[in-house]
Amino acid sequence: MSEVASTNVVDVHAAKIKVFKLQDGIFHQITLLFAFIVLAALAGILISLAIEAAPVFKQFGASFLWTNVWNVPEDQYGALAAIYGTVVTSIIALLIAVPVSFGIALFLTETCPTWLRRPLGTAIELLAGVPSIIYGIWGLFVFAPLFSAHIQPYLQAAFGDVPVIGGWFAGPPIGVGILTAGIVLSLMVIPFVASVMRDVFETVPPQLKESAYGVGCTTWEVVTSIVLPYTRVGVIGGIMLGLGRALGETMAVTFVIGNANRIVGSLFAPGTSIASTLANEFGEADPGLHIASLFALGLVLFIITFIVLAISQWLIKRGVAKQGK
Repeated sequence: MSEVASTNVVDVHAAKIKVFKLQDGIFHQITLLFAFIVLAALAGILISLAIEAAPVFKQFGASFLWTNVWNVPEDQYGALAAIYGTVVTSIIALLIAVPVSFGIALFLTETCPTWLRRPLGTAIELLAGVPSIIYGIWGLFVFAPLFSAHIQPYLQAAFGDVPVIGGWFAGPPIGVGILTAGIVLSLMVIPFVASVMRDVFETVPPQLKESAYGVGCTTWEVVTSIVLPYTRVGVIGGIMLGLGRALGETMAVTFVIGNANRIVGSLFAPGTSIASTLANEFGEADPGLHIASLFALGLVLFIITFIVLAISQWLIKRGVAKQGK
């Protein structure tokens, strides 16, 4: 009798194991399907952009990438001015946003009073939720006039005669331009980078910092010797997240960059970016080379973003490898 009972128990247990395996298999297939949906969407976007942009590369070849011409009536197109504006404004944004974000994250995690930490952190995160068009309107109607009246003349007086960089600050102070777009972009990037840096700084074990303070280290020494080495990977990820945000920003840049399809050495001069060119011209583009050129710009932006992500992954893996050593 006991043998029959034990056999039944084994059979029930085996049946449950089969059910569990079936459930695990179904769950695995569903999650795999979700992953393939993402890959399929990504491949579909890339392929569609390539197909729509093919007439441009057939007409102009690879010279489309380094030609500084955008003449719609003559059907002459080149992406260099848009690529230049995209890269320069993003670099300006990072040069401003990274140090400021580092200071904000450091203050919130190391020196901020407890009663101020939560409201200040919440305020910074709320800035990330402000629509980009609000930044654009503020930049055009508030910041640009103040910038042209009070900041650009000072920059010209201070750096206009300096060799090499003097040309960066030449030209009339009209407010809108490459530098203005970079500054507005930095304000949009700061909440993202600062939030990521704050979160990764908080992952540092308190024992490590307390030990460093116990042997007489200053706050700066703790940050540079303990916090940054421990969180290097997360900091790189936050910076790359901000760069991706800056590269793809559209409306705010469209408002303040000036939308001039040319390259001028001065940061005060109007320029354009890939995203702002698409926003300005896609709705009125005629079928043919014009709309194909806009698709080609989208493809270039896609590739630039992919390269940035690839570099960030390489830096993160390199940082992890160094930590392992």
